[in-house]
Amino acid sequence: MRDEDRRFLIGLFDAAVHAADPRLALAAHMPKPPKGRTIVIGAGKGSAQLAAAFEKLWQGPLEGVVVTRYGFGCPTTKIKVLEASHPVPDEAGLRASHALFDAVKNLTEDDLVVALISGGGSALLPMPAEGLSLQDEMDLNKALLASGAPISVMNAIRKQISNIKGGRLALACHPSPVVSLIVSDIPGDEAADVASGPTVPSAVSRKDARALVEAWRIHLPPRIAEFLKSNANLPPSPDDPRFAKHEVRIIASARQSLEAAARYAEAAGIPSVILSDSIEGEARDVGAVHAALVREIATRDRPFTKPVVILSGGETTVTLKGKGRGGRNGEFLLSLAIAADGMNFSALAADTDGIDGSEDNAGAFATGETASRLRASGQNPRGLLAANDSYSAFEALGDLFVPGPTGTNVNDFRAILLR
Repeated sequence: MRDEDRRFLIGLFDAAVHAADPRLALAAHMPKPPKGRTIVIGAGKGSAQLAAAFEKLWQGPLEGVVVTRYGFGCPTTKIKVLEASHPVPDEAGLRASHALFDAVKNLTEDDLVVALISGGGSALLPMPAEGLSLQDEMDLNKALLASGAPISVMNAIRKQISNIKGGRLALACHPSPVVSLIVSDIPGDEAADVASGPTVPSAVSRKDARALVEAWRIHLPPRIAEFLKSNANLPPSPDDPRFAKHEVRIIASARQSLEAAARYAEAAGIPSVILSDSIEGEARDVGAVHAALVREIATRDRPFTKPVVILSGGETTVTLKGKGRGGRNGEFLLSLAIAADGMNFSALAADTDGIDGSEDNAGAFATGETASRLRASGQNPRGLLAANDSYSAFEALGDLFVPGPTGTNVNDFRAILLR
């Protein structure tokens, strides 16, 4: 890949991430100070940065606690930052969940709770329903992550077995009003699905959850499957009067970030096209579809003429079949590189939180020469894809993208440049 193209693609990513910067996102959505106390709670990969930004913007006393992923914390002065495991919960996450409930005890109507929520909160807030254990919740997360189901489906199921998700944390704040300020990583920006909605109730019923399990053929752990057959621990309804004074605001999203990247491209003299901010599906299938579009543009200048940069967002999934390393963005790119082998393009796909799956990279770079370079190095591109081993592929080529934690999370970012 030409250095110029790599710098351009990184510039697009940086523009997208900057548009979701916590301080910029919060500034237009700060609530009015209450007569009583202000309590800040939160969870997600961007919660620490949101907390730090909130402290700088808030006029008056405040206190609170948020939980983020290990290594994603940052300095704060009034709001305590806890760290826990992602994408599979751990004991630290369970302690953090209890800490959030402790923070909202004994509130009054004159108090205010501000919930700073971002993607990743589902794993960071384990609190299994009565009769289930933390190990059960860990086993559920592993099964969901391996299933290939979209994030909205996974979170609909998680809410059923939790004592904190699905609006339950918000109920604990009653009678205090709750303002939820949400950085969305969910295609379509459904607030109740971000972090499994600890402060936002969902209309998904227990029956709906069972139907989703069947439709997506998810192999649940036996204890979880048995629990879902019961009516125990049903999540609260959105029309519960205790939610009446609550406010929910999406303060940053993939749409806003893609539009910022498009403006960056236009300023650089490259026309841009935003396909969608909510693309879902198997990462390798989405990669193959993008490859077909690349071939059509490269060879026929349709449906878009060169030069052009194709932008898209959303959250793809990976149904684990192999034992390789890598996340959904790497899998997308490896599939794209195989299906568009020999075409003249440069691409970057990365998670806006800075981590793709469980490795240290946000994503990777690919070109029309990626597959041939892998073959020249003795690697089998299709074999790597079959083994879900995109990390090894791009590591071998020196094409991993490792910006580190960004402090926000508005889903995946994909950019394909054709000159």
